[in-house]
Amino acid sequence: MVTDHAARPTAARSPGLPRSVTPALLKQLTARVSAAPDAARVTTSAPYTGVPLADLPVSTPEDVEAAFARARTAQKSWAATPIEERKRILLRYHDLVLTRQEEALDLMQAENGKTRRDAFLEVLDIGIVARYYARNAAKYLSPKRRRGALPLLTHTTELRRPKGVVAVVSPWNYPLSMAASDTIAALMAGNAVVQKPDTQTALTALWSMDLMYEAGLPTDVWQMVIGRGSSIGGALMDNADYMMFTGSTATGRRIASDAGKRLIGASLELGGKNAMIVLDDADIEKAAEGAVHACFPSAGQLCVSIERLYVAESIRDRFVAAFVARTERLKIGAAYDYSVDVGSLTTAPQLETVTEHVDDAVSKGATVLAGGKARPDLGPLFYEPTILTGVTPDMTVHDHETFGPVVSVYSYRDVDEAIARANASAYGLNASVWSRNGARGRAVAARVHAGTVNVNEAFAAAWGSIDAPMGGMGDSGLGRRHGADGILKYTEAQTVAHQRLQGFYPPAGVSPDTWSGLMTGALKVMKAIGMR
Repeated sequence: MVTDHAARPTAARSPGLPRSVTPALLKQLTARVSAAPDAARVTTSAPYTGVPLADLPVSTPEDVEAAFARARTAQKSWAATPIEERKRILLRYHDLVLTRQEEALDLMQAENGKTRRDAFLEVLDIGIVARYYARNAAKYLSPKRRRGALPLLTHTTELRRPKGVVAVVSPWNYPLSMAASDTIAALMAGNAVVQKPDTQTALTALWSMDLMYEAGLPTDVWQMVIGRGSSIGGALMDNADYMMFTGSTATGRRIASDAGKRLIGASLELGGKNAMIVLDDADIEKAAEGAVHACFPSAGQLCVSIERLYVAESIRDRFVAAFVARTERLKIGAAYDYSVDVGSLTTAPQLETVTEHVDDAVSKGATVLAGGKARPDLGPLFYEPTILTGVTPDMTVHDHETFGPVVSVYSYRDVDEAIARANASAYGLNASVWSRNGARGRAVAARVHAGTVNVNEAFAAAWGSIDAPMGGMGDSGLGRRHGADGILKYTEAQTVAHQRLQGFYPPAGVSPDTWSGLMTGALKVMKAIGMR
């Protein structure tokens, strides 16, 4: 690695592929794809350098149907596997992920272009999720006694049955977290999974699946198909018993419509244009540091990262100065270690979108306070962390998700204005509020239209609170991952009610009039004594 000390932000030039990404590993992983031996091939490239990375077989719709057929057969015995055995498999997987994390980190960086510290957060995430569902699935899935229709006479139980075979469509931006976390919950609930990861980051998803089999998962319970949505998306939808999708709002709408036609469930985590509010009593230095961590992880290619920043007028200048200074000190570049702060964008279309949004804003009068340009000297897809001000509604970046290292800074006069502007978006995924007064921060957070809101943190506090639900409002999606919601969505609730001794019709010898009077009196008594 050669450091370019003259560049702002500080930079490091792109290295080659890491040593752990060997031909043997690539062969092992690509063999896991559900595709015919003579399948067409697709080649991915490493974002840092543009050099070829993986040669992957492409699945056809027929391959997808065959994968579902195998999964459906395997799911029957998997659903009958005692939950304690599923737990043991998942805890072994947890240990393997942590022990073999260097492979995962290298693969994520090679495929995605993110920094090692951002990749490590995915390892942490999967460790936490695996442990959580291994230790809590039995509590969520065990039969529950429910209050019966008639006290003492109706014995009612709620059961949880797996959906069957779940389709998981995962994106390229967080290739381990998004590939594994939803699958973990679906598997623990007794389902089989057929997954389509984004082709660009398929190796990381295949690595995760490979480790789950090493941990003891039975054959065919988790399968991976590779291909464009336009080619195999229909086969996924036609065969799935439930759809889990993470990606764009436009595609999410189509999936929701198709799922509705089939009367199957769907969970959709979609786009965001997330806001951060800096209140007038915020610690400016901490808020500025928090803004850096809110806006630029994974080069801004994070569904919960911040793209809109609202700062109280009374502290705006001091905050902006601190934020810009910290941003300009960030080290941008490529390294398979922890020496850089901001990595590469992942795809050429993403670089094009970021460039278009910034150039459009500047051409219409916005001011670049930091960054604002691509860095082809570092690699084909690098773009500097960028801070804009003077952004107006006629600029694309004002309302549309950029999904890159770009944030627009605005000022506001009072809290009501800040909340109104933060909520003036079709999206509602994540938000952040900064204040020295925790109670005040939480009160403002409760008024923000977003599925998760963090106080004095960007996104990790809510995301890492695995016991709590995570998901979006509005155009940011449907459904939740994490917590009880994250596993129960992969089940069907079944009520078994056993009526004993006396039912709802009058017994022999009792007239309907007398019976209705007795039942009416019983209802009044139950209300009077506080029964629910």
